[in-house]
Amino acid sequence: MPIDRVSPPARGTEVLKAAAPLFDTGAVVITPAVLAFLAKHAICPAALLSRHQYGDWGSVGHNEAKANDRALTSGARLMGVHVVGHVVVWVVTEAASRGGNRASTRLLFPEEY
Repeated sequence: MPIDRVSPPARGTEVLKAAAPLFDTGAVVITPAVLAFLAKHAICPAALLSRHQYGDWGSVGHNEAKANDRALTSGARLMGVHVVGHVVVWVVTEAASRGGNRASTRLLFPEEY
């Protein structure tokens, strides 16, 4: 699966080079529309999910990338934005519960949020 068909991180965004996933995704949910779209473009959803778990937030702005980096320790929501063939796909991991667990990660189009 050629990962180069997905946009690189935004310019000026520092990408973490983690040796292991940075957080647990919880349950992974992908909307039917995104699943069909990614299949049409020969992109495995697991590729986007893996990039997200390893701290590659995609095309988010600098401030959102820094917020994501802080959220790794604070437990706040994590947001990834990936452009696939001129179409934006979001990867959103919910904030952690008081117990520190993240309930779910969703792959969806912005209009499905």
